[in-house]
Parts: sequence; C-alpha cells; structure tokens
Amino acid sequence: MMIISYFFLFVVIFILPTHVQGQNHECADSLRCGGRGPAVRFPFRLKDRHPDHCGFRPGFLLSCTDKNQTVLDLQVSVKLFVENIDYKSQRIQLYHPDRCFPRDIRHLNLSSSPFQFTTDQYHDPLLDYAFFNCSRKKTEEEDYKYSTRISCLSGPTHQVHALAYEDSITRFPLPPCIRIYNVRSIPSDLVSNDVSTICMHWSRSSYEAKGKSKKTKLVTAGAVLGSFLVLLVVFGLQRLYINDMVEKEYRAKIEKFLEDYRNFKPTRYSYADIKKITNQFAEKLGQGAYGTVFKGKLSNQIHVAVKILNNSSEENGEEFINEVGIMGRIHHVNVVRLVGFCADGFRRALVYEFLSNYSLEKFINVKNRFLGWKKLQDIAIGVAKGIEYLHQGCDHQILHFDIKPHNVLLDHNFNPKISDFGLAKLCSKDQSVVSMTTGRGTMGYIAPEVFSRNFGNVSYKADVYSFGMLLLEIVGGKRNVDVTVENTSKVYFPEWIYNLLDQKEELRVFIEDDGDTKIVEKLAIVGLWCIQWHPMDRPSMKLVVQMLEGEGDHKLIMPPNPFASSSPTRIQARKPTTRLGQELEVIPELD
Repeated sequence: MMIISYFFLFVVIFILPTHVQGQNHECADSLRCGGRGPAVRFPFRLKDRHPDHCGFRPGFLLSCTDKNQTVLDLQVSVKLFVENIDYKSQRIQLYHPDRCFPRDIRHLNLSSSPFQFTTDQYHDPLLDYAFFNCSRKKTEEEDYKYSTRISCLSGPTHQVHALAYEDSITRFPLPPCIRIYNVRSIPSDLVSNDVSTICMHWSRSSYEAKGKSKKTKLVTAGAVLGSFLVLLVVFGLQRLYINDMVEKEYRAKIEKFLEDYRNFKPTRYSYADIKKITNQFAEKLGQGAYGTVFKGKLSNQIHVAVKILNNSSEENGEEFINEVGIMGRIHHVNVVRLVGFCADGFRRALVYEFLSNYSLEKFINVKNRFLGWKKLQDIAIGVAKGIEYLHQGCDHQILHFDIKPHNVLLDHNFNPKISDFGLAKLCSKDQSVVSMTTGRGTMGYIAPEVFSRNFGNVSYKADVYSFGMLLLEIVGGKRNVDVTVENTSKVYFPEWIYNLLDQKEELRVFIEDDGDTKIVEKLAIVGLWCIQWHPMDRPSMKLVVQMLEGEGDHKLIMPPNPFASSSPTRIQARKPTTRLGQELEVIPELD
C-alpha cells in the first residue's frame, strides 16, 4: 500500500501537469463552421466540436448555425455573428444578424463579460444614449438635428432617434417623442446607420490567470491529497501492527491462564467444536454488549447455551478470564453451571447449561406470563441464597456487580440461577471492600457508591443494592401490572413504593388471594432495606435471606426513607449509623 501511495503522489505532481499541457495543446487545434468562417481555437471553444474541457467559461463559447455561421453569445438575448478573430491582437470582429445592432443594444451589459469595445477604432469616447420613439406627424428636420435617426428601427408611422446625454434634451421635441430606453457606455458610431462591423477585444489575463490558477490548485490539491493518503496508510499500518501485538498479548495471557486452569472440570472446545455444537449458530437466543448467545446441544439429551464473546468488548481478555476462572470455583444450585469454554486464536466462547425458561426478565415484565407471588418469592429467595453463596460460601469472596433480572435464568421448574460473571471481582474472603478504578454494572441497578465514593466504599453491599432493585422490579415491574396513579411514570418508582408503604396504603399490584398481600409487602420492604443510599445501612445477604424466609405474623420493620437524604453532600455531612451492617475497611481486589 505504501508503494501505491507514492505512485499516486508521483502521478499527481509530475504526470498530471504534463497531461494538462496535453489538454491545452488539444484545445489549440483550429476548427471552423463548415470549413468556412474564422478559425476557432484556444481560448475559444467551438460547441460540439472541441472537447468540453477546452476554452474558458463564461464568454468564450462559440457555436455554428445551420448556415455554418459562427455565433458568439454576448448575453442570453444578444447573439452576434463572428466575422474575424485576431488571436495576436486579441480582437474579434462581429456583426448583427439583421445589420441592426441598436435593436439589441438595450440588452447589452458588458460589466461581467471578458469582451469590451475597442475604443481606439471608434475615435469618439464611450457615451450614454437615450432612445426616443417619435411620431411622424411633425417632420421638421430642425427639430432632430441633435439626434441620430435609427433607420432600421423606424417605420412608416414612427421614427426612432438616439440622443447623446451630452446634448441638451431640452432642445429635443419631447411632445411628439417618447423615451423608450437608455443605454450606457457605447461608441457613438454604433448608433450610426452605416456601421456594419462591431470590433471588440479581450484581455489575456481574463483566461491566463484562470488557467494558471486552475493548474496550480490542481497540483497543490494533488500534493496535499497524496501526502494525506501516505500519512493515512502509515497510520493504518501502525494501527494494524499495534492491534496485532495487543491480540498476541491477549492470546498469551489467556493461554497462560488456561494452562493453570487445566485441572478444573470445564471442558475446552475448539472453535470447530463450537460450530458443530450450535449447528453453525443456527438458533440465536439473545445478544448483549459482551456477546451473542446461541442454543446448542452436546447430545440429544444435553442442551447448552453458547455465548460467543465480542472481541471489541473485552479489555485484555478480562471478561473471559473472569467468567471461566470464577465459575470454575462455583458449585451451587442457584448459580448457572459452566460446561466448557473455547479459546481458539482470537475466538472465545463460554458454554453453559441450557435453562429452558430463559431469564426472569421475561416473566416480571409481561402481564400474561405472571408466575404468581409464591413462585416469585421462591425465585427471590433462590437468588438471595446464590448471592450469599458468592459472598461467603466460596474460598474467595465473589462480587458479581451485575445482578439484574436479565442475568437470573430459570430452569424448567422455574428455579433461579445467577449467570453472567463477566464483570465479577474476586476478593479475599476475610475482606469486604474492594477498590475500583472504574464503575461497572447496568444503569438502574448500580449502587450509588460505585458512581461516587461520597456515598461510601465499594463492597459486597453493591450486590445487595442491585438485588434490592431486582426485588422492587418484581413487585412493581411497570409493564406487568396496571398502575392507576396518574403520572406515575414521572415519579421515581422505588420512592413511589416507599410512600405507599409509609402511608399504609395498599400496593397497587395484582393480588390473587389474601396471602399474597403479605408476600408483596415483604418483598417491597426487603427491597427498600437493600437500596439504602449508605452501604452501612444495607443488610448482608445472609440477613436478607432470613428476612425473606421469615414466616408467621412477624412484621418487618420499615427502613428509613432512602430518598430523604439522597444528596452525597448531605450523607457525607451526617454521622454514619449502622443499622444492619458493620464498619468496613477499604481493601484491594485480588488479581
């Protein structure tokens, strides 16, 4: 590509000017209308005879009549025949088709024309004239001695006279005459009856400067364009080199990880295996920011979900390493099982167990798929136990950072399983706060401290907050119930739920029997505890499970209003209080 760029630059700078000179030589060929009349060549162009690039516009275009007369258009309505062209002195001799130039003189305006009258032929200076139409009733010659009679414009009942402005119009017999038009800056001989030829000249600068400017601009533009193309190619090659080096680093990092991971249970597949498992990616289950999920099968009895990761979405292969490394340590009924993975060159994929009822999102946001409050409570408890296991049940503490209905999958019995660990972090088990350089998660479920440390330190309480938003979405899901409060869509939904509970009003959701009311209130109250703005005020997942599993007449205590002091400044200013948590110290996350 570099050689091509230099060749292009050479063509623009050296060959193109020669080509332009060749074009000018082609335009120098003399042509005539029907083999007669004046020779036409550069700077003129003969219409339909010379190539379109010859000549200069406007003004230098000539044409031929049916009788092979050469025509120059001075303006749209002023056409003159060409009698002779003197290229040395740059003069052109013209004549009017009717030998009556005054007929069209009123339309003549040479201000923007390359042609001007040749004043040295007409020894008189250029004058302004007024043309009069006079009645023939009064024919005393004395009355018209200061004017020139235009015989070709006069008729049996009228006469046309031209009077120079330098003569006194007061001497002219105005009563029988009417001024019909004025013309400016024309030789006096042109209003004479015996003038048959009109002589005009053009300036060489009218086209030479344009030609040089056009050539200079063309060469300059070519040089700039060629230089830009060279730089663009160099930049592109540099980017390809850098991307290739980065990709090699990704592969080396992943291969080292997989070498260390060899003793873990998930199976490693080739990309050919992945295509075979998915039947050439025949059935697409969904697509997100980090990859596309396809349905596949290992056998007639074992179905799987295969996520093909986007290369552009990964940062140093972190999502792939996170998910394979973390999920290889997890064995829990409420966490999706990793069956295998693929790391074949730059292609990476994750193979999970297939859950036939897809995600929780499909059931809490669609009215005709309502599962019932008892089943939704069981799902909430299962998700809470799965998160508790991640926080306390593994060798290391695992922070998910993306708890939401979309990442809760349901099996054939609607048992929930947490999935998608691409954003998860692995921490030491005896430590509870993680330092983060960038926020992560899904808008609407991200804890406030992940955005701003003014709300507190980032810890496992970020997952508690996300779970609280999930509970409130189960309760009020916006699209699976009819909310009758006017303008509810303009109110922050969790705050709307809190206000109803605080005022001891019924939650306006679908209730099948009396027992459902207690379940809905329980889910709402626990959810509001989980979304307290200050992490210290949120319960641990162990306590959340206990609250959700509580039976009998035990009534949950309403949490403080999390929306009364939502400003970071106000929260920072007040003395922190611990209701359901303990003080946390900042600790680094594990590599």
